Amino acid sequence: MNIFVGGTDTGAATVIWVMTALMKNPRVMKKAQEEVRNTFGKKGFIGEDDVEKLPYLKAVVKETMRLLPPVPLLVPRETLQKCSIDGYEIPPKTLVFVNAWAIGRDPEAWENPEEFIPERFFGSSVDFRGQNYKLIPFGAGRRVCPAIHIGAVTVELTLANLLYSFDWEMPAGMNKEDIDFDVIPGLTMHKKKALCLMAKNYN
Repeated sequence: MNIFVGGTDTGAATVIWVMTALMKNPRVMKKAQEEVRNTFGKKGFIGEDDVEKLPYLKAVVKETMRLLPPVPLLVPRETLQKCSIDGYEIPPKTLVFVNAWAIGRDPEAWENPEEFIPERFFGSSVDFRGQNYKLIPFGAGRRVCPAIHIGAVTVELTLANLLYSFDWEMPAGMNKEDIDFDVIPGLTMHKKKALCLMAKNYN
């Protein structure tokens, strides 16, 4: 049960962050919607297996998780033995926190790290499944998040249907410059101000 509860919280936060990023970047929004709609035409609903046919949407999710990981500080680990890192001696049983937020914005790992560019993942083997340490929103290794699969599929499936079925606009009197990325401090990174959008059925 804890897997589903944890996955629901972080999954919902990720969907909101993706929609926030898309509204701030109309070019990316247009491209993602065109991919979904051109791929599935008048199908009416996108299923789990269909998501594999949406590489651009997957890149959008990766880019959002890079810049806005739902859990900025990963579950703490404990060192098993003494080690040395950059001249600092780390004793055994030291509690270690991995800063996924900082890794995703590291200029040594990413070109133009502060820019939202989903295309950076095209032709790249980097994924968030725990094998590439420059993108680890779900952790890595033996202690990778047990809900990684259901979490990723839920986010991608939700977004695919939101982009397929609706056109999204800012409320009257607001524009994309009014959207911010302020967060509520906590274990999970939630948006401080609710994202309010107008949805119009796409025919």
